[in-house]
Amino acid sequence: MQPNNEVHLPIFETFFMKDVELITTLSRQLDMPPTEATATLSALFELMGDVISNGGTVNISGLGQFDAKKKSERITVNPANGKRYLIPPKLTSVFKPASLWKIFLKKLDEQ
Repeated sequence: MQPNNEVHLPIFETFFMKDVELITTLSRQLDMPPTEATATLSALFELMGDVISNGGTVNISGLGQFDAKKKSERITVNPANGKRYLIPPKLTSVFKPASLWKIFLKKLDEQ
């Protein structure tokens, strides 16, 4: 059986949603007060941060995978004065979108 590649994502009037709009929309759809929606999102993001900061990976089906990647130290050169600087190693966040999002973005690009 072939997988269904149809994308059924809600299209909003704008492609940019502020946190207040996200919380308002979420509270309406889940029929909960905005304070409860805010607390739920805060708990989710705190949990995700704890898991990722401890070297784990958070995989949300249909959305994607969140994790941290260690960037090694490197040398950079200031083009104005030619001076070399050592940039220390650091952790950076990485998001790998789910295949659904890749299909959705591809269809948007084709329009």
